[in-house]
Amino acid sequence: MKYRILIEQDEDGTFVAECPSLPGCVSQGRTRKEALENIQDAIKGYLESLNKHNEPVPPSIEEEIVEVAI
Repeated sequence: MKYRILIEQDEDGTFVAECPSLPGCVSQGRTRKEALENIQDAIKGYLESLNKHNEPVPPSIEEEIVEVAI
């Protein structure tokens, strides 16, 4: 499954990653790569918890990226 994530660097230099489709699913890392790995684990755990509690799982996303020259 694919989910959109947002990664931002906070004022302390820590990279914070969140998944807007999964409320409260947030992780962090010292590097962007570490934050990405950690949010993947967090998403997996979140989805496993939804399944365990017979809660609906948000659908996977499909998106396109376009480049615009100005």
